[in-house]
Amino acid sequence: MRLTAFTDYSLRVLIYLGTNPQRRATIAAVAATFAISESHLTKVVHFLGLQGWLVNVRGKGGGMELAMDARHVVIGRVVRATEGEALPAACFGTGAQDCCLLQGCRLRGVLREAVDAFYAVLDRYTLEDLVRNREMLAQLLNLPEPTPVATVKVVAAATRGPRKPRVAEPDRP
Repeated sequence: MRLTAFTDYSLRVLIYLGTNPQRRATIAAVAATFAISESHLTKVVHFLGLQGWLVNVRGKGGGMELAMDARHVVIGRVVRATEGEALPAACFGTGAQDCCLLQGCRLRGVLREAVDAFYAVLDRYTLEDLVRNREMLAQLLNLPEPTPVATVKVVAAATRGPRKPRVAEPDRP
């Protein structure tokens, strides 16, 4: 199964942010790192915000950050959301009556099983699993050395007190 560019970019954004979850990033920085169009990336970031995976902050000092701990971002859910209904062959679509084998085709069952297995594997992994090698990823992405997550949480709690949850702002016309 081939993932769409939208899914690819979505996973790249999440990995980028998961590499150093204490830092906010801008669309421009992520686009430059991956040589991706900023306009495409804007759509991806907006979608990820609507899904609740990102917090998008506008204005000076704004940017994007993970809306939750990387352990709670299940890769299978991200791929399902970004891919929509995965149709491995044209005959899976509604109104696909143009194949003379449709009534007796056993390939559809085999392909459905393959898609289910694909998602079953992705469901076993979280963003945290993908960014466990944060130091190496930071080097590859040309990011500052990530601060250990446990240390930051203790320091943040001690210095700022409880943090209010932030909600992604809706687009304004």
